[in-house]
Amino acid sequence: MKKLLVANRSEIAVRIFRSASELNLRTVAIYAEEDRFGVHRFKADEAYLVGKGKGPVAAYLDIESIISLAKEKKVDMIHPGYGFLSENAHFARACEDASIIFVGPSPKLLERMGDKVAAKKAADEAGVPTLPATPNPVSKPAEALKWGRKIGFPLIIKAAFGGGGRGMRVVHKEEDLKSMLEEAQGEAERAFGNSAVFLERYVDKAKHLEVQILGDRKGNIVHLHERD
Repeated sequence: MKKLLVANRSEIAVRIFRSASELNLRTVAIYAEEDRFGVHRFKADEAYLVGKGKGPVAAYLDIESIISLAKEKKVDMIHPGYGFLSENAHFARACEDASIIFVGPSPKLLERMGDKVAAKKAADEAGVPTLPATPNPVSKPAEALKWGRKIGFPLIIKAAFGGGGRGMRVVHKEEDLKSMLEEAQGEAERAFGNSAVFLERYVDKAKHLEVQILGDRKGNIVHLHERD
């Protein structure tokens, strides 16, 4: 393995380039037209324009363009960073189909865990406590209102794919649900290329704790302890 493409931008990409350089890997940056002067473009060994004319977000969601470029430039691996296509099972499978290593979870795992609705179902099946939520994504205001009354207010609208706070809205009153649903769907579509959202009970002043896990394709798994 000699060449790594980072399907991301800015500081996220720069950090990955730094680590890749320490491993003596040749690095490839991609950039949207609007990012042609972005610092990450100049921190890689090679840099190429993708998604011409698609805008500063959609360009980084252009799977066909990214895979085509990677094949043309004989890239061995693609690192998605976080956000954008990092939790997109279709992208991971496209890499696999092109005989390019996707530096991340398998397509099968992403299908189950990259989709937060599917991930909650998996948690429920495993007996892990979860908050009351819609069993499937909601798209229509009437459907959202029906579930909102069942879950109770305040509730939170969350993007089913992606994270980082995008596609999220806290709704305290049912009369605000329709407008906030539309806002969340639009933001999720722009950020992740998928407008799917779901509703979940909102917990005010909650403490966030997480445990990050690293695993390879040989069954070796370690955790990086908890953080908040």
